Amino acid sequence: MVQLIVGEKGKGKTKILLDKVNKEIKEATGTFVYLDKSKKHMYELNNKVRLIDLSEFDVQNSSEFIGFLSGILSQDNDLERIFLDSFLKISKVTDEELADVLKRLQTMGEKYQVSFVLSVSKDASQLPECAKDMILVSM
Repeated sequence: MVQLIVGEKGKGKTKILLDKVNKEIKEATGTFVYLDKSKKHMYELNNKVRLIDLSEFDVQNSSEFIGFLSGILSQDNDLERIFLDSFLKISKVTDEELADVLKRLQTMGEKYQVSFVLSVSKDASQLPECAKDMILVSM
């Protein structure tokens, strides 16, 4: 499953994402991973959540990002949820690639029983048609 928290930059998507991960980790049976563009939110996350700072890795494009996610999935059989803050920045996804990348995440989630929750700095009206059913929160 892929869920999107969408809205223009500065609307509070990260706060919603952090609240969601910290609430859901309390009932989790598996592990949670939080990907971000920095370690800025390290102390706002429950210590049971693994934070990965993507700026430490040389991810050049969306294909490499999908490969990076595949590596995370291959390392943890108990992985339950992956939270992706600043998704468009960390994934290097272009507007033209967004629909394809979302579909690939959906496929990965189904195959490995992992849910993805993404914060996306775009207005809901700017998203591809396939993303409309994935919107959890629109700001």
